[in-house]
Amino acid sequence: MPSYTIKHLTRYTYAAPVIDCANQLMIYPLEDERLEVKRHEVVVSSDPELAFFTDYFGNKIGVFTIIKPHNELLIESNLEVITSPIQFPMDEEAAEQQWHHLASLHQDAAFIDFLTPDPSPLQQEIYEVLQSVTDQHEKPLKNALVLSEYVYDHFQYEQGVTNVETPTEEIWRLRAGVCQDFAHMLLYMLRLTGIPARYVSGYVCPKQEGMRGTGATHAWVEAYIPFYGWLGLDPTNNCIVNDGHVRMALGRHFSDCTPIKGTYKGTGAHTLTVSVHIENGEADTQEPLFEEPVYVQEAKVPIVPVNSYRKYVTWEQQQQQQQQ
Repeated sequence: MPSYTIKHLTRYTYAAPVIDCANQLMIYPLEDERLEVKRHEVVVSSDPELAFFTDYFGNKIGVFTIIKPHNELLIESNLEVITSPIQFPMDEEAAEQQWHHLASLHQDAAFIDFLTPDPSPLQQEIYEVLQSVTDQHEKPLKNALVLSEYVYDHFQYEQGVTNVETPTEEIWRLRAGVCQDFAHMLLYMLRLTGIPARYVSGYVCPKQEGMRGTGATHAWVEAYIPFYGWLGLDPTNNCIVNDGHVRMALGRHFSDCTPIKGTYKGTGAHTLTVSVHIENGEADTQEPLFEEPVYVQEAKVPIVPVNSYRKYVTWEQQQQQQQQ
């Protein structure tokens, strides 16, 4: 069984001291029968006390507050995991029976969030394309694989043309984006077809050469296959998710899975650097903890005294998705 060591460093450097920094961390792996956590250590500068809760979707979330003035916030995650291969769907039931089962889920509270596509002015246009691509006489699994391949073939992998707030219709018109956009597009198409789908964030590990998204956070989709369960589909790499992917969070879309976000009081002028290093097997302690940052962002705003509460949401994955 493959094992991976994942080191993830996030550093915020502020142009002037900030206070009352409250943050939420979604950097804890979703452990199940396919993922064993051997070791996970999270270290936060100023050593605040971490509290934990589980959200509606089953994600483990850590929260902390740093009240005193500080010029830097450093969050370091060191993770060692073992993954196991998935059991592929046998897909033996007839297509009609499977589609009937999916139709019944529209009244099931556990699936409603994953069946409803976000409103879009291009829904009819996208639906008409789906009609030419999908076939209701084929089984849901076959259709899900066709849609994943469609996104892979018809959307250009291009950094810097989108952000986390780019709506579905703009991704559709651009026909370009990164892993987050590929995932959001596949989510929309699956839901419009009647197949429940949920967004997943995590890491794709360097087991295979040529995989997009290695060395950074990654995003993909899980589609619900009748009488089997949730099956991961990675449209960025046109593959079924197996033991090379490590899940960290899941939800309806990206905003449910933001790795790090929070608020503080102070100037908005800051520099963000993110470093991710993934190794096959156990870490070599003789090697440097982190390589060069995979993302560097500098926000330049006037540094002026303020008494009002200034909110800054640390959309870390928005930054990382620009380089995936």
